[in-house]
Amino acid sequence: MSKIWKFGADVDTDQIVPGRYAPYMRPDADVADAAFIEARPEFAKNAAPGDVIVALENFGCGSSREYAVEALRRRKVGAIIAHSFARIFYRNAINLGIPLFESKEIVDALEDGEDVILDLLNARLSTLGGKTLILPEMPEFAREIVDAGGVVSYVRQNGRFPGES
Repeated sequence: MSKIWKFGADVDTDQIVPGRYAPYMRPDADVADAAFIEARPEFAKNAAPGDVIVALENFGCGSSREYAVEALRRRKVGAIIAHSFARIFYRNAINLGIPLFESKEIVDALEDGEDVILDLLNARLSTLGGKTLILPEMPEFAREIVDAGGVVSYVRQNGRFPGES
């Protein structure tokens, strides 16, 4: 069972992890503990592995802070579904192995705090109310990287980047 954490539009990387919580500023702390620590403190305290973030447009905008994505990876977020993503956030998340899906319909159909079952293998998200939502296909290169656990794992397994001969 996973929980939905719903956010609005234009959630920037400083909301995901404020700069003062950056790993290089707090080397003794896990950056996962700072995920949404100010924008949504209950996430930092209660988000569980497999939980799903849903958001409106432009999720992950702002600076290219890879540690914001790393915080979500370490929290073991199951997936992020948004109307749209900031380009650099999208690539950083794929590179770190977080499944991302763009779907206005799915975001609009889900409520904050709703319990769901995330089935990435069959590309489904099911609500306890009986709705089954089909996750859109990720681009092939992104799916390959995410399935491998991130770009570093992909290269270790395949000796190349996706799309290279």
